[in-house]
Amino acid sequence: MTQTIKGSSPKTVAGKPSRRSAKHEKAINIALQGGGAHGAYTWGVLDKLFEDDRIWIEAISGTSAGAMNAVVAAMGMRENGAVGARERLHEFWRAVSQVGIASPIQRSIWAKMHGNWSLSGSPSYILFDLMSRLASPYDLNPFDHNPLRDLVAEFVDFDKVAKCQDMEIFLSATNVETGLVRVFRREEVHLDTVMASACLPFMFKAVKIDDVAYWDGGYMGNPPLFPFIGASPSDDIVIVQINPVRREKIPTTAAEIQNRVNEITFNSALLHELRTIDFVTRLLDAGKLEPDEYRRMNVHIVNARKQMRELDASSKLNAEWHFLQHLFEIGRGSAQRWLDENYDSLGKESSVDIREMFTGVAGLHP
Repeated sequence: MTQTIKGSSPKTVAGKPSRRSAKHEKAINIALQGGGAHGAYTWGVLDKLFEDDRIWIEAISGTSAGAMNAVVAAMGMRENGAVGARERLHEFWRAVSQVGIASPIQRSIWAKMHGNWSLSGSPSYILFDLMSRLASPYDLNPFDHNPLRDLVAEFVDFDKVAKCQDMEIFLSATNVETGLVRVFRREEVHLDTVMASACLPFMFKAVKIDDVAYWDGGYMGNPPLFPFIGASPSDDIVIVQINPVRREKIPTTAAEIQNRVNEITFNSALLHELRTIDFVTRLLDAGKLEPDEYRRMNVHIVNARKQMRELDASSKLNAEWHFLQHLFEIGRGSAQRWLDENYDSLGKESSVDIREMFTGVAGLHP
């Protein structure tokens, strides 16, 4: 990791004409976590950030649903700048909801009557969850049917993604054989790349790219931060957090325990990278590293705290349009509050104290 942090901040990116103007006062990198339908929350955050003319987005890294948000935004950016990114993201999530209508997994009548977004009371969800624990997708889904793959193939023009010179993107996937993260840059991204980044091994067969098998990028980079250090001129990383790092309640049911294990697993790589960034920052502050050789990265986090914490894991499969709109509005509100409180920190310092986060005094508390 220190090899990726070493190196001064690139001031320009060769061969990258940009639509950035004087009105874009500050530039940021955005890191997007995966989380199924909860990625609609990220859609809301992106919508607000693209709407703010003061902000220029240099690069996006994404995993799973974050990867899908990233490629859709890049396609829209290529077509019509920030306005195009917002339009395409809206169209994509509307299309996701339309695909979800045909899903056999729907909320129970009881959940709908009480305004509960959870699928946990749905008989079809209970059966699906049970079968995924007893048999592999190679047994249950031998033809690897995936409606979301069909949607991404139809919706995303990957030629436009590759030609989006205004914004770099990085997508992560986990190499099944080595257990290492693979980060794909914009020019390498295609349909299989996105689906590899979103390939949950209990639901889908591993995705092969150049004869290498990949699973969901969340296991080793949810989302990856290190690509920003060597490939973006911005020193600010804004993490859009979906998965909670901390929970006060001890899980007691089988579903709660499994969900918490998944949260810990999918956050481990992110926490490791944050520790490394903090370690390098402390060495720079102590004068033990040369600032011309190592970069100081400012870290910021957008999260929803109470609203997202109340949603259970099953709701990540809920693609109802009203639910996605609900998450979108939460995301926009989160981004607005974050901008109001932390805009002045951009380009100057982190708005999150990483050391306090790990000591439990303060920090990442969704």
